[in-house]
Amino acid sequence: MPDIAREQLTFARAQDGTALAYQREGDGPPLVLLAGQANNHHWWDGIRADFHATHSTITLDLRGTGASGKPQEGYSTRQFADDVIAVLDHLNIEHADIYGTSMGGRVAQWIAADHPERVRRLVLGCTSPGGPHAVERDASVRRALAQPDPEAVRRTLIDLMYSPAWLAGHPGPHTTLGDPDMPPHARRGHLLASKQHDAWDALPRIGAPTLVLHGDQDRLTPHDNLALLAERIPDTRTHLFPGARHAYFEECRTQAAALVTEFLRDGR
Repeated sequence: MPDIAREQLTFARAQDGTALAYQREGDGPPLVLLAGQANNHHWWDGIRADFHATHSTITLDLRGTGASGKPQEGYSTRQFADDVIAVLDHLNIEHADIYGTSMGGRVAQWIAADHPERVRRLVLGCTSPGGPHAVERDASVRRALAQPDPEAVRRTLIDLMYSPAWLAGHPGPHTTLGDPDMPPHARRGHLLASKQHDAWDALPRIGAPTLVLHGDQDRLTPHDNLALLAERIPDTRTHLFPGARHAYFEECRTQAAALVTEFLRDGR
């Protein structure tokens, strides 16, 4: 993983004063890329360049990760959404395309529901609406992720993210397995934010055309959630990637990037 300290860092400020590190690359209309739970912007390292033919990409270290501030409190998917808006305000960006994966997809739901005028098109990947209506991972996955041995948890995450066939040709290192420098309180905050997410009642307020993507072998966030999101969000199209697990965006990189690019181009 690249050394964050050696990167050129740029910061916005959240309403509560928390420093928010963000990164902008490329030229063109803005596309905000939102990473999964307890991950920093390096989640997108392997694929963000795929969008630079049509967009500039904006990533950020959500509070608690990377070079951003790590307050003791203030962790929720809705707060993360407000933090994204603070970054857009800092950049004087009135509206953008938003692509959120995993917990980043949960954050993206709130951005689109609470700030509809800021979102041109929305892409939700390997995510769920949260709350009692969502289809949760099964007990065996929860137990495996709760093991006290960090190496065992790492191996579990790799298996949940990628199929064995893909791993055979891509041994890593992988940038989707969590920010190793997060303090314990921030890691707990991210876990609680994801667990407490429930945008079910807000989803019908999303006015932006939406693309929902998922791997059909995803056990971390079961793909049944794709249909739930499509039922609740008014203007939605969907795609399932056969054989892909949680990190479909890497395993099915060429097809996924093409689908997203075509969807975003349709609106211009």
